[in-house]
Amino acid sequence: MTQNTLPVRRLGTLEVSAIGLGCMPMSWGYSVGEADPAEIRATLHRAVEIGVTLLDTADVYGPFTNEEIIGKYVVGDGLRERVVIASKCGLVPVDSQSYGRDGSPTHVKSACEASLRRLGTDYLDLFQLHRVDPDVPIEETWGAMAELVSAGKVRHIGLSEVTVEEIQRAQSVHPVASVQSELSIWTSENIDNDVLDFCNTNDIGFLAYSPLGRGFLTGELDGSTIGDDDFRKNNPRFSAEAMAANQAIVDGIALISERHSATPAQIALAWILAQGENVVPIPGTKRRKWLEQNVASVGITLASEDLVEIAALPASIAPRY
Repeated sequence: MTQNTLPVRRLGTLEVSAIGLGCMPMSWGYSVGEADPAEIRATLHRAVEIGVTLLDTADVYGPFTNEEIIGKYVVGDGLRERVVIASKCGLVPVDSQSYGRDGSPTHVKSACEASLRRLGTDYLDLFQLHRVDPDVPIEETWGAMAELVSAGKVRHIGLSEVTVEEIQRAQSVHPVASVQSELSIWTSENIDNDVLDFCNTNDIGFLAYSPLGRGFLTGELDGSTIGDDDFRKNNPRFSAEAMAANQAIVDGIALISERHSATPAQIALAWILAQGENVVPIPGTKRRKWLEQNVASVGITLASEDLVEIAALPASIAPRY
């Protein structure tokens, strides 16, 4: 397989493609009943072929099936050395609808071993704390993750959904390569709380998850396409009332996309890329069609007037959770 190249960005000292692939939808969250193993495999192979190097997964996706998919179709197919595999620990399934947190050193280490086993690899390029456990000092959790680096099982470590204070506390123990948190045109919490700015000014990568607003910002989604097995079914932003009111956001993005001969999704991703040289969007998909469209966004440069128009778009009428 010939591999093309994409522009690269850095998560600390870890170099990755400027856009990554969120693998969660391949087995969890979004219309899992529609998942086609052959298309998933083709999508992963196509991602590598067109230069996507960052694959983001987690133990809890499935739970415990998402890493197996990467292990089978990426590592098992001989593509391990062409990709950066990022996984996560710290969320523990309680039942099909809820998750607890476990940041204990014992759990962190056992979760890493289990992830390596499912992935079929002997190291993780990036191991992330999925959520901070309020019952365990972050210094203890981070110290255990740092020990995994020293042991050669993990090469870099990152955080997810944290405050600036939590980043600083972790940084005092071991370098933070990345912070993964939600960021999109309709989700600005990590701009408002200064996390994005802190990452930009401290050489910490920022992995933007749900950069397409869980599909809403693409303009391709309506309520009838959300199945009962879809996480969005009970998400407040995807009620009929919220979707109707928030359509103004999509309409505004669509006007900009017309000027660029692009799709609304590509404009939404180009906006993420414009937020800093260390910011990497990780849109999720299980289909080649959307993968290729997403990756093409790296060729779009938004003008200052585009950014002004996007900043003036209305806020979502509903919270993200």
